Amino acid sequence: MYIYGSKKQKKTGLWINRKLNSKFGIDIELGAVIGYGLDIPHHMGIVITKKARIGCNLSLKQNTTVGNKQGLKEDDFIIIGNNVDIGANTCIIGSITIGDNVTIGAMSFVNKSIPANSIYITKKTSEVIPVIN
Repeated sequence: MYIYGSKKQKKTGLWINRKLNSKFGIDIELGAVIGYGLDIPHHMGIVITKKARIGCNLSLKQNTTVGNKQGLKEDDFIIIGNNVDIGANTCIIGSITIGDNVTIGAMSFVNKSIPANSIYITKKTSEVIPVIN
C-alpha cells in the first residue's frame, strides 16, 4: 500500500503506521515487506526496519527488534523466510538471511545468517558468587 499505492493509499498507510505505534508500541517502518499470517501475540516493543523482507506466517514475540546497522548499502536487506518463530527479547541486526522453518529462542542476538530448518539460541552463562561475611 505505502510503496506502490496512490497518494491517498500512502497517506492511509502512514496513518495506520502512526496508530500502530501510538496504541500498541509497535514500530513497523513504512517500506517493510511482510507476507500474510503475521502473528504478534504480545504487542509491546516490536520494531521492524523498512529494510526487512519477511515471508509468510511469522510469529514475533514482545520486545523484538528486526533492524539494520549503520552503513548498510541501499540494496542490503534482512530477509526472513516462511514459518519463522522468533522468541521474546530478540535482536536481529544486519544484512542477513533467515531461512524457512526456523525457530529463534528467546533473548537471542542474531547477526549471522541462519539456514532453513534450524533452531537458533544464544547461549549465556550465569554465575552466582557467594558473599563471604
